[in-house]
Amino acid sequence: MSELSKKGQPWYLISIVLVAVLGGLLFGYDTAVISGAEKGLQAFFRTAHDFTYTDALHGFTTSSALIGCVIGALLSGVLTSRLGRRRSLLIAGIFFFLSALGSYCPEFLLFPPRAASKGVLIAFILYRILGGVGVGLASAICPMYIAEVAPAEQRGKLVSWNQFAIIFGQLVVYFVNFLIIQSHKNDPMIVEWTNTVGWRNMFVSEAFPAGLFTLLILLVPESPRHLVILGLDDKALQILARINGEEKARVILQDIKETVVERREKLFAYGFMVIFIGCMLSVFQQIIGINAVLYFAPRIFESMGVSDNMLFTVIMGIINISFTLLAVFTVEKLGRKPLLISGSIGMAIGALGVALSNVLALPPIVPVISIMLYSACFMFSWGPICWVYIAELFPNTIRSQATALAVAFQWIFNFIVSSTFVPMYNMRLGEMGERFGHFFVYALYGVICVIAAIFVWRLVPETKGKTLEDMTALWRNQSQKEK
Repeated sequence: MSELSKKGQPWYLISIVLVAVLGGLLFGYDTAVISGAEKGLQAFFRTAHDFTYTDALHGFTTSSALIGCVIGALLSGVLTSRLGRRRSLLIAGIFFFLSALGSYCPEFLLFPPRAASKGVLIAFILYRILGGVGVGLASAICPMYIAEVAPAEQRGKLVSWNQFAIIFGQLVVYFVNFLIIQSHKNDPMIVEWTNTVGWRNMFVSEAFPAGLFTLLILLVPESPRHLVILGLDDKALQILARINGEEKARVILQDIKETVVERREKLFAYGFMVIFIGCMLSVFQQIIGINAVLYFAPRIFESMGVSDNMLFTVIMGIINISFTLLAVFTVEKLGRKPLLISGSIGMAIGALGVALSNVLALPPIVPVISIMLYSACFMFSWGPICWVYIAELFPNTIRSQATALAVAFQWIFNFIVSSTFVPMYNMRLGEMGERFGHFFVYALYGVICVIAAIFVWRLVPETKGKTLEDMTALWRNQSQKEK
C-alpha cells in the first residue's frame, strides 16, 4: 500500500472544503449587503407616488430576506434527504445568483425602469426572499457537508472555516459597498446617484461569487454518509479513501453503516434533550443580539458620533475576521465549551459597556471600543462554535431533520432580533430621551449573554475529538436513561 493510500490526499479534502465554504461566504455577503444599501433603498422607495414608504415598511423590506432564510432552513432537511447535500447546495447557488440580478433590477420586464412603485417594492422583496432561501439552505447544508466529509480530528477546525467564510463575506461586502460609494465621492450628485444606482450596484456585486459557487459545486463529490444512506457503499469508500487513506476509510465506512441501518428515524428517536440543546444553541446565537449590530453597523456608529461610519464598519469587519481565525486555530485545542463560555462573558462586558456609556454619557471612544469587544468575542465563540455544534451534535439518522429545525430556529430569532432592534434602540423615556433605548437594548443583550454562558456550562456536552458516530452512541445512551 502506497504512502498516499495510507494517509489519503490532503489537497482533495482542502479543495472540497474550499468550495463548500464559498457557500458560507455567500451567506455572509447576502446578509450584510443590506447594511450599505438600506439608506439608498429607503430614499428610492420614498419617491414612490402610489404608496407611502414608512419606517415600519422599510424595516420589513430590509429584513425580508430572513423570511426566505427560515423557508430555506426548513426545506434543507427535505432536500438533503431526497436530493443529497451536493444538489441542494447547487440549488442554493442558483437562488443566490437570481436574487442578486433581481435585486439589482426589480423592475425588469414588468415596470418602468428606475421608478419606485408598490409593484417594484413587491418584486424587490420577493427577490430578497429568494436569496434568503439560498442563505437558509447554505447555512444548514454547508457545515453539515463539511462535517460529513471531514476526519473527526479536523472537523471542528474545518467547520469553523465556514464561519470564517461568513465573516469574510461580510467584510468583502462592507469593503465593496465602501468602494462603490467612494467611486462617486467627488460627484456633486452623489446623493442622487446613491439613491438610484449605488444601492443596485451593491446587490448585483453578489452575482459574481454566486456564479462561481454554482459552477464549482458541480465538481465536488456527494457526502459519503449520504451515499451510505442510499446504499452506495463503494462510492462512499472511494471518497473516504481519498480523504483518510484506505485502511482508515474502511473503519469509518463500517462505523457509518452501523449508525444508518435505518435510513430515517423519528426526530425525537434519541430523546428530547438533543433537539432542545441544538435548537437553544441556535436561539442563543441570535438573541445575544449580534445581527442587530452587523445589519445596522453604519447607523450605530453614526449614533455614537463617528463621522466616517462606513470606514469604521470596515474596521469592525477586519477585527471580526481576526477573532474568527482565533476560533479556527484553537477550537481543537481548547474545545467547544470553553470558547462559548468565555465568549459569552466577553460579549456581556462589551454590551454592558455600551449600555453604561449611554447612562453615564462617556466619550464616544468608550462605546466604540465596547461594541467592537462585543463583536470580537462573538466571532471566536458563538459565531463559529454554534455551527460546529449544529454540525456535530445530532445523530446520523436524524441529522437532516434536526439540523433543518435548529437552523430554522436560528433564522426565526434572527428575524425577531433584527425587526425589534430599531424600535427598542429608538425608545425614549423622560429626560434620558433616546439614550434610554440605547441603554435598554444593550443591557438586555448583556444579560442574555450571561444566561447563555450558564446554559452552555450546565447542559451542553463537549464534542471535541468525538466522531459523528460517537455522538450517535452518546445520545442513544442518553435517551435510554430518559426512558
